[in-house]
Amino acid sequence: MNIWDKFKAKYASFDSSGKLITVLFFTTLTGWILSSVYEPVYMQLVVVKGFLPALLQPWSWITYGFLHGDLWHFIGNAFGIYITGRYILNLFTARQFLSLFFIGVLAGSVSFILATGLIPNFFRGSSMIGASAGVFALIFFTCTYFPDSEYRLIFVNIKLKYIGYFFLSTNLLMVVLQVNTGGSLAHLAGAAVGYYAATRMKSGIDVMESFAKIGDFFATVFKSGERKPKAERAAKMKTVYKGTTTSSKATAARSTDQAKIDSILDKISSSGYESLSKSEKDYLFKAGKD
Repeated sequence: MNIWDKFKAKYASFDSSGKLITVLFFTTLTGWILSSVYEPVYMQLVVVKGFLPALLQPWSWITYGFLHGDLWHFIGNAFGIYITGRYILNLFTARQFLSLFFIGVLAGSVSFILATGLIPNFFRGSSMIGASAGVFALIFFTCTYFPDSEYRLIFVNIKLKYIGYFFLSTNLLMVVLQVNTGGSLAHLAGAAVGYYAATRMKSGIDVMESFAKIGDFFATVFKSGERKPKAERAAKMKTVYKGTTTSSKATAARSTDQAKIDSILDKISSSGYESLSKSEKDYLFKAGKD
């Protein structure tokens, strides 16, 4: 295998959070090169201050989220994507995860454009880049849906809801003090998306699926594109044997699996994620990988 084939094989082995981080790395690197070589092209990819400039380059409402100002900016967002992926992808699909990210990115750009268009003197910067709004959507979904789950932070375990409170309070303070005002406002918009999605899901309303339908176009970027093995494709063929088809057996097995998953999700909704036994958590984890 050449280097490109090895990269494609490695990329295909990543889950959606890993694929998203990989794409962000290469688009960020490309942005750094563009900004050094020919800045006018780079500026077409960032979301700019005010109504008219933003309306003239609507693609930037999404592309800005794939650019970062420096290495630490990228690392912070990559870390947020990685951690939230460990929680969300255990219960929800890859397309829901990616769609939530993209809706957060879009909410961040819309909030920036509206705010800078209505009260331009309140904002010092002229443009905005970074995936933070999408990452905040993932973070606040995680902190709201799994509030009492704990994350190990150096030497102590901290409940996710307190991490959410910290991010919320610091960004509100930054808006008041006019420190990175546009970026902080975009963070809050992404946080609102994540919080809304999680509360509706806990109420039994699957807004994540609605988000996923919107994000299907974007999710195709992260598919490996690999063909399934012939044996796996053949297994889906209908074979009649003693009055019973393999397809009907497979359907019954899937129905049983889904019933068990639904039962576990009901338990999470009523008692929280931490109420699950180790075997139930392992079952959900395996189901999320399938």
